[in-house]
Amino acid sequence: YILNDSGAKTLLIGSPFLLKKILKIANSCTELIRIIPVFDDYQKYTEKAKFNAGIISFSALIAEGKQVLDAYQSTINSCRESILTSDISTLIYTSGTTGTPKGVMLTHYNLTQNVRASLEQITVIDKDDVFLSFLPLSHIFERTATYHVCMATGAKIAFAQSLELLAKNMAEIKPTVVSCVPRLLERIHDRAMKSGQASGGIKTKLFLWSLEKGRKFRVIKEAGKNPGMILSAENKLADKLVFSKIKEKTGGRLKFMLSGGGALPKNVGEFFGDLGIKILEGFGLTETSPVMAVTEYDRQVYGTVGRIIPRIEVAIQNIDTHKIYTIQTHNTFKPDFESEEGEIITRGHCVMKGYWNKPEETRNVIDEDGWFHTGDIGRFYKGNLQITDRLKNMLVNSFGKNVYPTPVENTYLKSPKIEQIFLIGDKREYITAIIIPPKDTLMETFGFK
Repeated sequence: YILNDSGAKTLLIGSPFLLKKILKIANSCTELIRIIPVFDDYQKYTEKAKFNAGIISFSALIAEGKQVLDAYQSTINSCRESILTSDISTLIYTSGTTGTPKGVMLTHYNLTQNVRASLEQITVIDKDDVFLSFLPLSHIFERTATYHVCMATGAKIAFAQSLELLAKNMAEIKPTVVSCVPRLLERIHDRAMKSGQASGGIKTKLFLWSLEKGRKFRVIKEAGKNPGMILSAENKLADKLVFSKIKEKTGGRLKFMLSGGGALPKNVGEFFGDLGIKILEGFGLTETSPVMAVTEYDRQVYGTVGRIIPRIEVAIQNIDTHKIYTIQTHNTFKPDFESEEGEIITRGHCVMKGYWNKPEETRNVIDEDGWFHTGDIGRFYKGNLQITDRLKNMLVNSFGKNVYPTPVENTYLKSPKIEQIFLIGDKREYITAIIIPPKDTLMETFGFK
């Protein structure tokens, strides 16, 4: 569907796995004229069938290009000079979990302005940084947070071999920045907590003592106060005996980790802060290029996704009446500002050009005043944007009361005894939770094998 909807004419294929998938549908893609595998020995996958599209290896394409470069140099220059900032730079298709996937049109202006604004917000990134990349570059979060940021600053990128080898690669590369999803941080937190308390006795007491001292030290420092000589010494000892062993597994050089693609539970962010590992949270959608807000390096408010980036507007709108409660920008920021809860809407350089070939769907999310409706529920808390839930997740009970399940689910997910939880209660008098415990908990409790 995506290949035909986009009208893609050329495909670069990075692995035999993807090539085999593409070859099954290639003759059904009417616009496709060329397939370019970037690996050797691709012929063994193509020799037994005929395809409408031509197939040429990446190395052969480069060689062919070198031969004709001089003849076409003026044409190439003309094409380059004709590009406008308003031209489409990329089409990124949404997941389509609630319908047909939609192609999000992001322009050169969208992408360059988003990176520029994000770097104005996070000023500690420079050419000496080393990023470790393991998230898909087909997603705008990793593309912007790692690929585009590194191109803009001159920083280096190391690509992880696989998720299974991520820990090994971190120890080898010793990155200063890693972009990740909340689930990874949750797993690290859960394993560290389980490991730290598994042996019992003095080791468990030392682990819990260290976390307590780390928490006290963090809270005082974040309040802008002096933790004092005794607490500073205790935190230094906790770092030497406990925290440093966890940090070593990340390579020991992290400036920060950037969490995006979902809400990070507050207790998980605080846990890493207690260890002295800074976690910055970002918020946005594919349709917003993606960053709308991101945590400032020197100002942490756990449970929020940070300050609005420069040169965009973010508003909170009443779900029922559509009244706008507040419009906030980077420059209107006040550290004690709080707002009512509603749908998060935005306008400015981050908003997409629209959905590819879907003008009606575009009008459904971008109103006549240029506001893009995210479908997320949230508010401003201590000046930062805070995400409560998704509008589509909202439950309306039989009494007409709106119930947001995500905060409840996140509270229960803090327990190591719960791996997944799902609330149901639409048009019911009461809320019910479906809970899935971790496999190892079931095995330990009931002796399952």
